[in-house]
Amino acid sequence: MVALRLKSMVKSMFSFSLNKTVLSAFALASVFAVSQVSAASDTQVRSKKTSLKKSSLVQAKSVKAKKSTKRSKQTLIVSKSKKTTKSKAAIRYAALDNEGPSVGDAVGLKQSKDALSLSSNAAFVVDQDSSKVLFEKNAEVSLPIASITKLMTSLIVVEAKQDLDEVIEITTDDLDREKGTGSRLAIGAKLSRADLLHIALMSSENRAASALGRSYPGGLSAFVAAMNVKAKQLGMNDTYYVDSSGLSSKNVASARDLVKLINAAYQYPLIREYSTDTKYVVNPKGKRLLEYGTTNHLVDKSDWNIGLQKTGYIAEAGRCLVMQAIIEGRAVVMVFLDSKGKYSRMADASRVKKLIQGMRPQG
Repeated sequence: MVALRLKSMVKSMFSFSLNKTVLSAFALASVFAVSQVSAASDTQVRSKKTSLKKSSLVQAKSVKAKKSTKRSKQTLIVSKSKKTTKSKAAIRYAALDNEGPSVGDAVGLKQSKDALSLSSNAAFVVDQDSSKVLFEKNAEVSLPIASITKLMTSLIVVEAKQDLDEVIEITTDDLDREKGTGSRLAIGAKLSRADLLHIALMSSENRAASALGRSYPGGLSAFVAAMNVKAKQLGMNDTYYVDSSGLSSKNVASARDLVKLINAAYQYPLIREYSTDTKYVVNPKGKRLLEYGTTNHLVDKSDWNIGLQKTGYIAEAGRCLVMQAIIEGRAVVMVFLDSKGKYSRMADASRVKKLIQGMRPQG
């Protein structure tokens, strides 16, 4: 009996121990499974987070790339715009500043030789007091005169005795539709007639010259008519005007004719003063201050005594220069038309000056 009880107890204990082991094993398996599930879950979460992070990074890079591309395109557009603007400006000014063949070249004047080897195709130099001819070259040929035209413009304004204090506004009518050039005088700028006359003569300001003609009684057409009448009165038979600025190549005159114009304009102190000034500041109403300078650097030279001057240039006319100057105590009027090169007309004036300085004084 005791043995049977002991056997039963051992069996029971073994059974309990086995069940405990199984339970422990099951528990461990369960914990492992749970940990695996948890680990898998964590991995999935991390994977999702990594995926989301990568996705966000890709999206951020994409957005950044798009913004960068957009900025690049905008920069490119702006860059192209600036280049286009500069290109347009270059084209506008190239239309005026073209050193190609002039009208004088076209008619064969370039082949003309002279004792001073001047660059100008036409020249005429006279003693202002005696009218004695000191030098001439193709002086009878009528050629485009560019902004030398503004001398006649100033003469008409002064002789008409228009109010120099009257304020005149620059309008779209003053735009250069002949050559397409620009101007520092903006549309809407307001200046006195005196200021317009000043910068037209000293700095060859085209819109100023246009406004002077436009504000004449009867408008620009009446002004141009007055210019041609005055030319006839002065005996300028080889001269004709179509505008007040000289931008048109149809404004023509001979070198001999222009001596007559210089002598007439020289009678007015205002024209002498304005044409030989070196710097001048204007104050367009509602606009910023503008400083202008002379187009003729000779007036600022201590070895020159210039009483009146005007420069001019368009492609058809070449480089032009007219001056009254005192040389060796002698009043001399010089005209140089159709020269090539920015400083060539000034060099021609210096050659003539040396010629006169070498002449014996009259007894």
